Amino acid sequence: MISENGEPGSAQLETARSVSASAIFCEDGSVGVSGNTEQPGASGLFMKPWLYHGITGSFGAAIHGLNTPQLTDGVINRSKRMMLDTLGVGLIGTRTDVFNKALTYSKVFRSDERSSVWGQTDLSLPPHYAAFVNGIAVHSMDFDDTWHPATHPSGAVLPALLALAETLPRQPSGLDLLLAFNVGIEVQGRLMRFSREAYNIPERFHPPSVVGVMGSAAASAKLLGLSPAQCAHALAIAASSAGAPLANAATQTKPLHIGNAARRGLEAAQLARMGLEGNPDILDMTCGFGVYYKDYGPSPMAAPSSADFRWVLEDQDVAFKRIPAHLGMHWVVDAALAARANLTAAVGHCDLSHIRKVTLRVPPSKYVNCAFPATEHQARHSFQFNASSALLDDKVTVSSFSRAHMDRPALKELLSKVEVETPGDNAPSFDKMYCEVEIETEQGQSHAARCDTFYGHWRKPLSQEDLAEKFSVNASSVLCAEGVEGVIDIVGNIERVRECSILTSYLRMTGSEEEQLYSTRRM
Repeated sequence: MISENGEPGSAQLETARSVSASAIFCEDGSVGVSGNTEQPGASGLFMKPWLYHGITGSFGAAIHGLNTPQLTDGVINRSKRMMLDTLGVGLIGTRTDVFNKALTYSKVFRSDERSSVWGQTDLSLPPHYAAFVNGIAVHSMDFDDTWHPATHPSGAVLPALLALAETLPRQPSGLDLLLAFNVGIEVQGRLMRFSREAYNIPERFHPPSVVGVMGSAAASAKLLGLSPAQCAHALAIAASSAGAPLANAATQTKPLHIGNAARRGLEAAQLARMGLEGNPDILDMTCGFGVYYKDYGPSPMAAPSSADFRWVLEDQDVAFKRIPAHLGMHWVVDAALAARANLTAAVGHCDLSHIRKVTLRVPPSKYVNCAFPATEHQARHSFQFNASSALLDDKVTVSSFSRAHMDRPALKELLSKVEVETPGDNAPSFDKMYCEVEIETEQGQSHAARCDTFYGHWRKPLSQEDLAEKFSVNASSVLCAEGVEGVIDIVGNIERVRECSILTSYLRMTGSEEEQLYSTRRM
């Protein structure tokens, strides 16, 4: 059973470990009747049956069996928004130092197959390295989408799929791409629901490095058209590339977690296609995928054609970020802006030199509690920095994390006045947390504000207009106007696009220096 809040219930956690059910799946993904040698599939044709065993087998069968008729309007609309946002943050991410270091490294590798690097007119790399650098670009500014339970779902999947698509003898359609993308997202969503621990802000490892590589493998396996058994082996192979310690958060290495997940998942699927095998029970075992969770309780994936199947994305939307920082920063920024407005309304101005103390009431999380960040990556993970930037500038933007902004004396003075409290009722969960900012002045006045749900959270989603504006601003820092509009049009109509390669062609349409300079001024 699943509890009312969507977390695994006690019965599920106790019984799932003993699951070893076998069933017959037809090769089109529909369920047959055990004992027959041939079964009628969903298409009405007789298909060769495949006997799956356990939880891992059910995932392999579902990855193989999911098809475009199962994509609902809600899932299509949500996933297209995810794709557009991912491409936008990836494009602006190609301007970062960490991306350019990874690109320089990747250029030394050669292969007959080549895939595009986003935002680069004439540059291509071996597919795995294109997936690697494009994945790094997506997460290089911590600007990409966030899901619940906590992970960044899109950045590990879309770069792998676009790199793979360019190498296939038959170009996948936009609908093929959309389906494979959703398969990769779905697998991540189901894996995260195997643990109560996953519902909280992470403490030990960065989730995209664990579930992201599995999502990349599943999506790549789907686009390659692998058999159910090969899909299961792709997951097993990918599991041996999973994991990255949270100690590398707030460093230049953190974006590599996404890049590696995209690359290694793609490799896992291609190795499985060549016949490489892993443990067929990798998801069933506590010494398999269960090593990452203290309370691991896996459950089978329902057959796509059964009434029990429902997309996770149908019920749980993602959050889209308005600022390039850790998701938790959005609560504290909105609370700080509201507290600043209260101060201004009360005294008619906002003279921060009169502030005696700023108190932040936030959930407990060590890796986003950084009093005096020394780098842009630390600043993106600092409650104190983001609250202070919002109070000082009445906004937080891309340029807020530049060295010039970080080194301002006024900002450093304000940081010295910030204190952090972690109330017992403030849960470290992106679904339950809140942030409160209280400003105390030298005159003894107090002005406070609280944010329970920021604009962009799944409970208060960005409008399509604002999401498109975010993409346009980010993408125009790299692409020409035709490229920006082309990506918006193709993603918006992706289910009707005959060949997804046209999307890649728009991602290579770079703008002039004048266009990029204009975009930079808008940030």
